[in-house]
Amino acid sequence: MIAARSSQADLSSASHKSIQTLTRFLQAIGHPTSLTHLANHILLNLSEISRYPQGTLFLFEREHRHYRQIHMFGPIKTFVAPSVMKVDHPLVLALLADQHIFDRLDATLTPHSELSENRASTLPGSYTLAVPLITHGTLIAFALLRSPTTHASLSSVTMELLTAMAQGAANALDSILIYEDLCQSQSLMRRTDRLRSLEIIAGGFAHEIRNPLTSIKTFIQLAPERKDDSQFIGEFSRIVLEDVNRIERLVQEILDYARYMEPQVTDEDLNDIVASCVYFVQVKADRRGIKIEKQLAPELPRGMLDRQQIKQVLLNLLLNALDAMGEGPGILRVRTHQFQEPEGALFMQIDIEDTGNGIEPENLEHIFDPFFTTKHSSTMNAGTGLGLTIAHQIIQEHHGNIHVTSMVGQGTTFRITLPALHQ
Repeated sequence: MIAARSSQADLSSASHKSIQTLTRFLQAIGHPTSLTHLANHILLNLSEISRYPQGTLFLFEREHRHYRQIHMFGPIKTFVAPSVMKVDHPLVLALLADQHIFDRLDATLTPHSELSENRASTLPGSYTLAVPLITHGTLIAFALLRSPTTHASLSSVTMELLTAMAQGAANALDSILIYEDLCQSQSLMRRTDRLRSLEIIAGGFAHEIRNPLTSIKTFIQLAPERKDDSQFIGEFSRIVLEDVNRIERLVQEILDYARYMEPQVTDEDLNDIVASCVYFVQVKADRRGIKIEKQLAPELPRGMLDRQQIKQVLLNLLLNALDAMGEGPGILRVRTHQFQEPEGALFMQIDIEDTGNGIEPENLEHIFDPFFTTKHSSTMNAGTGLGLTIAHQIIQEHHGNIHVTSMVGQGTTFRITLPALHQ
């Protein structure tokens, strides 16, 4: 009787410790900072529970249709493991079919590096434990663990704990992979939208360099016959140098805009950014008979901004406003002003208002949704539905907000609010 009670007490204690271990593990992987950090934590805990001191984690790569070794744990000098395992490897097929932990792998399932295939069978202890990480019915990854010494079979409690940990690890891996895919998609979306805006920049660029090229051309034509006129040569040389510098600045600006860059905030003059964007759309507005009214607040406070990202947002909104007014006539109003909240926070605001057809009320609430677009009427004005989504995200990352109001038949106004620096 006493022995039975002692056994039950030991079992209860082991179960309690298992629950505590599992809880700590799930808490630790709940907010992974990187794939490498998560992989290390998974192997560390699986090794601790199973008491196998060496392990490696393989992750499924969809584009290559194989499992790649992404992390190793323990004294790896004697740990022989392939860097890649194909989806038709016997071990992978077995894990997919049975979807449970394999304790003591037999020879047909044991993977070996090609470099050590001839001597792998003589290694002490080889792989003995394979832990599948499965989510949504997919083998997203698996861990292989081994011990250089003889190892007893795992208890049922340990196997249950490893199974629960594997499920938590699979969910965490799935989440971080989705997050990384989302970050890559957002980067691609931003670049796509930036390149789309280059069309309007190119029009402004062509207009901008026409005058400098004219002065340079004139100087070259007149220089041979006026070479002895020192005043002419001196004055025109100064003008040509200024025009060349002007063209260089424009070229650099376009290259900077087209090139993807990590967000880099600097102390910026918002009025200067707005004026630059308005200038680039002026050519297109003039062709369509659309008048641009620009009202930039004097002494507008400066702000910590990523200049290229804010230009991307403004060019997108200005381009949308021109498209909303079609071939004109119409008026595009661009205004900046500042305001201060009662608690003292200082903000800058930009209003971009058009006199276009407006946005239907049922569409207004979806205007910032990804892939939502109302530009389906023609190929010329077809939109991806990404521009406003990206604009919304960029403004949020600047700790600001973007708001839209619209009336059908009268027009639309976008208001951007950004934190300002106290002067």
